Amino acid sequence: MPAAVAAVTGGFACSRRFVTRIARACVPALLGCCVGWIGLAKSASAETFVNPLLPSGPDPWVIRHDGFYYYTNTLGNRIALWRTRDITRLRTAEQKVIWQPAAAGPDSASIWAPELHWIHGKWYVYFAASDRAHDDDAHRHVFVLENAAKDPLKGRWTQRAMLLTRYPGIDPTEFADGGHLYFVYSAYVGSHSDLIIAEMLNPWTLATRQVDIAQPTESWEMQGGRQILEGPEFLRGRRGQRFLVYSASACWSDQYALGMLTAAPGADLLDPHAWTKSQEPVFHASAANGVYATGHNGFFKSPDGKEDWIIYHANAGAHEGCGKDRSPRIQAFTWRPDGTPDFGIPVRAGVPLQAPQ
Repeated sequence: MPAAVAAVTGGFACSRRFVTRIARACVPALLGCCVGWIGLAKSASAETFVNPLLPSGPDPWVIRHDGFYYYTNTLGNRIALWRTRDITRLRTAEQKVIWQPAAAGPDSASIWAPELHWIHGKWYVYFAASDRAHDDDAHRHVFVLENAAKDPLKGRWTQRAMLLTRYPGIDPTEFADGGHLYFVYSAYVGSHSDLIIAEMLNPWTLATRQVDIAQPTESWEMQGGRQILEGPEFLRGRRGQRFLVYSASACWSDQYALGMLTAAPGADLLDPHAWTKSQEPVFHASAANGVYATGHNGFFKSPDGKEDWIIYHANAGAHEGCGKDRSPRIQAFTWRPDGTPDFGIPVRAGVPLQAPQ
């Protein structure tokens, strides 16, 4: 090889080795820097939302199924479902009316507190209603619709039954535990409203044994001139406890709040002595945050299944009553070391919150 060529190629090789050393030293640092910036960008761009989710939405309910959130609330004269992958975007969610009452009959008026449940491969909607000719507490009963379609916005919804409850009442819910189905509702017992539980023989039939497990006994359950326990919702504790979180007092009271019944792991849920009532509300109004009449809640998980969220309705001002001003709101909650939920305090409307992840 000529000397001149050897000098050039030797210099090139040297330069290439130098560049390689620099790359080996710097690329990992550069990659780490890039990863850091990507993480920072991801954190900075995390989705946020503000409450309320809708301008109006009394008695909200949410269930997550096959990647979608299904939402419903009291509309009074019909039942509609909202469907969305992002619960914080209800305002733009797909919506469909799935059922309307007949002009007359036992379920022709005051269609209240619908709940959508997936049971044994079918959809069911439980709700309370009354007879248009007798729209009063004595004629309020619980009904269930059924749909065999996989998509609850499709298929045919049929009236399955009026559940044979021990008392007239409202706010039905169901849950599965230990291989059994249970049904809980708010019953009109004389001048007050109690919580009644029963085992279900199937999604539309109650067992004969129906047990009164809670009565209004505390002052915070008697606000607004009525003694009321309503809107029971099931929640499983982190240490095997079973909770029923309910709404207390009249819904038109600013002090409408959530109480909680607790059953120990392994307890007989049909034994009224198995349930212990919280001494104080577990979630209540915050005048400082401008949130009043917090109640009629539900629970759901974030898309990744790691976060627990509560949905509830509330008023944005005092003395707004029990009407359409009640709006649906959500916020994450945590758990105490003993396995009980810590719902915190209701967040002020308009405050940005991180969306369910």
